[in-house]
Amino acid sequence: MASTRRPTYRPASNPGGNGGTGGSGGDDVISASRSIPEPARQQPPKPKQGLVAGRGKGKKAEQPGASPANVLVFPEPKGKRRKRKVLTAAATLVAVVAGLLAAAVYSPVLAVDTISVTGTRLLTPAQVQAALEPLKGKPLPQISDDEVGRLLEPLVQVKSSSAEARPPSGLAVEVRERVPVALVKQGEQYELVDVEGVRLAATEDPASVSLPVIDGGAGTIGKDLFHATAAVLGALPADVLARLSNASAASVDAVELKLVDGQTIIWGNAGEKELKAKVLEALLKVPADPKNPVKVYDVSVPRHPVTR
Repeated sequence: MASTRRPTYRPASNPGGNGGTGGSGGDDVISASRSIPEPARQQPPKPKQGLVAGRGKGKKAEQPGASPANVLVFPEPKGKRRKRKVLTAAATLVAVVAGLLAAAVYSPVLAVDTISVTGTRLLTPAQVQAALEPLKGKPLPQISDDEVGRLLEPLVQVKSSSAEARPPSGLAVEVRERVPVALVKQGEQYELVDVEGVRLAATEDPASVSLPVIDGGAGTIGKDLFHATAAVLGALPADVLARLSNASAASVDAVELKLVDGQTIIWGNAGEKELKAKVLEALLKVPADPKNPVKVYDVSVPRHPVTR
C-alpha cells in the first residue's frame, strides 16, 4: 500500500541568532507528517435479494407497491365452497317460500266468496251461512276453526264445527248439531232438548216428533231428575228412542220409560247405561208371543234382565 506521508518544508528556528553546532540560521530542515482521511459515510444497507415462494429461483423479493399479480393466492377448500353454495341456495329458497306464503295469506285472489254448509238437521244451511257472513271477502288462509266456532256460538243447535278451504274462493263448513233426546212441555209448546237440557227447537204437535216426552219438564221434576232421565235417553239407539212415548223418574235411581205400545221399561239409575241400552235393544228384537205378551222389560240389573 502506498505511503500517505508527504514531505513538508519549514524553516528551522534559530534562537539567539547564533549558528551553533547542529544547525545554521539559513539552513532548512525537512520533516514528514501524514494526514488521516475522514471516515467514510455510512451507506444504508442494500436490500437482500431473496426468492418469493412458488415463483422459482432467481426471482427478487417484491418491494412495496409491487403488482398484485405476483401475490400467491391459495384455492378455497372444496368442502367450504360447497357449504357456502348450499347455504346460499337454502336462504334463497326460504325467501321465496316466505314471499309465496305472504302473498297467499294476504292475497285478495283467495278471498272467501261462497260458503257451503253440511250436517244440518235442526238448522237450515241458510241460517249457518248468515252467521258466517262476516267471513266473506277474507282470505282463506286467515280463517280458522276457532273463528268459525265463535261466529256459530249464537246458534245453540251447533255443538261443534270444522272448516275446510276450497281454493280459490270457497269455504266448506261441516256442522255437528246437538242431538235432541226428548220433548219437554212448556205451556202450549213442546221443546226439543238434548242430554244437557239445552233447548234446541219447539213444536206444538208432539206427535210430529219421534221423541219421548219427559213428564213434568225440567222445571217441575228438578234438575237432578231431569238430567238423570235425559242421560238415559241419550244412551238409547235411535230406533229404540223412536219407539218411546214418555219418560219419568221418581228418583235418580228409578227412571222408567214407556213404549208407544204401552210396555214399561224399568231402567233404574243412569249407571251402566251403554250396557243397559244394548240389552234392551236385544230384548225388543225378540219376536212377541201373542199368548204371553211382554208388559215389562226390567234392565235395572243388565247382566240379569227380566221380562214379565
